[in-house]
Formats: sequence, structure tokens, C-alpha cells
Amino acid sequence: MLGYLVRRILIMIPTLIAISIVIFIIINLPPGNYFTTYIAELQSQGEHANLAKIAFLEQEYGFNKPLWLQYLYWTVGLLHGNMGFSFLYDEPVTRVVGDRLILTFLVSFTTILFTYVVAFPIGVYSATHQYSLSDYLLTFLGFLGLATPSFLFALVLVYLAHVWFGISIGGLMDPRYLDQPWSWGKALSVFAHIWIPVIVIGTAGTAAMIRRLRANLLDELQKQYVVTARAKGLPPLKLLFKYPLRLALNPFISDIGSLLPHVISGAVVVSVVLSLPTTGPMLLEALRSQDMYLAGSFLMFMAFLTVVGVFLSDIALAMLDPRIRFHATAGQ
Repeated sequence: MLGYLVRRILIMIPTLIAISIVIFIIINLPPGNYFTTYIAELQSQGEHANLAKIAFLEQEYGFNKPLWLQYLYWTVGLLHGNMGFSFLYDEPVTRVVGDRLILTFLVSFTTILFTYVVAFPIGVYSATHQYSLSDYLLTFLGFLGLATPSFLFALVLVYLAHVWFGISIGGLMDPRYLDQPWSWGKALSVFAHIWIPVIVIGTAGTAAMIRRLRANLLDELQKQYVVTARAKGLPPLKLLFKYPLRLALNPFISDIGSLLPHVISGAVVVSVVLSLPTTGPMLLEALRSQDMYLAGSFLMFMAFLTVVGVFLSDIALAMLDPRIRFHATAGQ
């Protein structure tokens, strides 16, 4: 098992290098860079750009150098914790992210908890009461949650809140706390506003998780070892929790790899609709304006979280499921 862990860790290094190359190439595929886009915007508005300053910045940050050299400068900076300079916000990337990363983490972490807490009991109940009235009702609600786009759900809630209650449910805090340092009042305001985006973002993921858990658990409940255990008189709850449910939890664990990147990206469209000060809209704006360092740092951090998440989910699956652990050991 130790050899398997070491091999997986070593594989992560070339994987991240390959991903960084792909990210850098994709970011540089559009013609020009942030400065050419900025100049074009000013000219379309009838204004003039400070070409001398722009030429200085291009030389300062290596935009006039070959792409391979720009890539080396970027990756070396990332290894030293320097995420670069955001030309869009005229500040270092680490300072631009600031509170947005904290708020994104809070929304994403709460959404993950909401998904697991709601999906687990409903999925188990639906599987153990197959074809009952409650199972049909939960299945209908699950399909409804899967079929409804998150941004549409957000628009409906915004409209209903405005028409029925005359309030705005956008944002993550009261306007008076914007751009203010953290305090108990700001934290309580975030806690009071966070539930709407959590429900909106988590609905589709919860519905999908319920369907996967139900399908996996039904598959396990029909296997021969469960029939044998029932014939021997094993209590239903003990039988359920000791074997079938444990093996049916695999999708819960394997989703770690896909959930961790959401800590950074968040639900971009929902964040725009609900005016959430998270990193999703910032990443979208950075990609649109070709703010290379800001967009590249976001994407690279998301890739890092994906690779780490897949590694952690594989280890957790090997610990949870003896069959996976056996194959991992046999593959050494």
C-alpha cells in the first residue's frame, strides 16, 4: 500500500506540469493580451490609452518575450507563492482574491454539507422503500431537481422574494458590511444570507447524489450475501449498515475529487444572478479580459485541488471498500 501511495504522489507531479502547460496555452490562444484588449476598449469609447505605460508594463511582466519563457516565469512564481499581478484590478492576485476566497469557501463548504446531510437519509430511505408512494414522490422531486438549471431556480427565487415579500435575496451580507473588515456583525450577516445560495447551488447536486446512492444501494441489497444474511436472521438495520450501505457510499467518497475545485470556482452563473461576492464571477471576468495571471492562477489552483481531491478520494475508497484495497495492493 505504501508503494501505491508513493507512486500516486509521483504521478501527480507530471500531471500538474501537463495541466499547467495546457492552461497556459489556452489562456494565450486568443490574439493579443490584456493590454491590447484594454486599448481596444478605450478606443471604442473614444478615449486614449497611455501607450508608454502599457509598453513599460508589457516589458516588466515579460509579454514581449517568447511564450516558453513567459511560462517559465509564471510557473516559477507559482512555486514561490507569487500568483502574479492582476492588471484588471491593478493589484497582486493574492490581494485581489482576499475575502472572495473566504466567502467562496464558506458557500462551497456549506453547500457540500447540505448535499451530504440531505442526500444521505433520503437516498437510504428511498432505496429501502422501493416502489412505495414516498419513493415515487422522492424520485419525482429528484428528477425535478436534476432538470431545473440552478440559475433558473435562482431567478425564480429572486422574483418571488421581490414580488411576495418585497425584499432582495441577493448578496451574502448587508450592504453596510461591504468592504468592511471582519467582525461578529459581518459574520452573522453572512450566516443569515448564505442559505439561499446554498439551497440553489446544492439542489441539483443533492438530487444527483440521491439517485446515485439509491441505485447503488438497491444493487447491493439484491446481491447474494444480503440474501444469505437475511436468511440467517441478521437484524435488518445491522445488515444494512454493516455491508450494503458501506459499499454503496462509494459515490459519496469519489465525489471529493470534483467537489474540491468548487471551493474556488463556485457556481459562476448563480453567483452572477444572486450578486454573490465569490471567486466565480471574478474568474469569468478575468477570462473575458485576458487577465493572464489572475485567470491562470485560478485555473491552476482548481487543477491542483482536483488532483489532490482525486488522490484523497482514491485513498478513502481503498480504506472503505476492501475490494478496491485488494486491487490497489495487487497492482504494486
